[in-house]
Amino acid sequence: MSMKTINKYWIWTVSTVAILFGLLTIKEGGSVLFWSEEARLAAGQYVTFVLWFNFLAGFMYVIAGLGLWLRRRWAVGIAFVIAAATLAVFIGFGIHITLDGDYELRTIVAMSLRSIVWIVIVLVSRKLLLKPHRSKDGS
Repeated sequence: MSMKTINKYWIWTVSTVAILFGLLTIKEGGSVLFWSEEARLAAGQYVTFVLWFNFLAGFMYVIAGLGLWLRRRWAVGIAFVIAAATLAVFIGFGIHITLDGDYELRTIVAMSLRSIVWIVIVLVSRKLLLKPHRSKDGS
């Protein structure tokens, strides 16, 4: 398999993960925030600022995923901002827990997963889409 084919596979994979993750995040967060009392009750002791962040970030996941699918360099920047913002909210969530705020263990798991996924997306997309340009003489 050629390197170009491998690169296409990885970009396709990370962009698909980003888009699907975004759509799922919008659906689940929107259900708790707006549409379903059953979802709200099932969510348990959710932390409002984490839920709102994740819901709104879901839209950015989709935008970043589409940009990655189209191999746009700006999508790497959006992915980086998503990863950094997710880590910042995770830190805020940790502070909330330290101050004896109510929370669900699954939120820790979910924020860990979100952080890891976006860090991986940044690393993969950065490597594949932000390659240094070479001049015509090869330097």
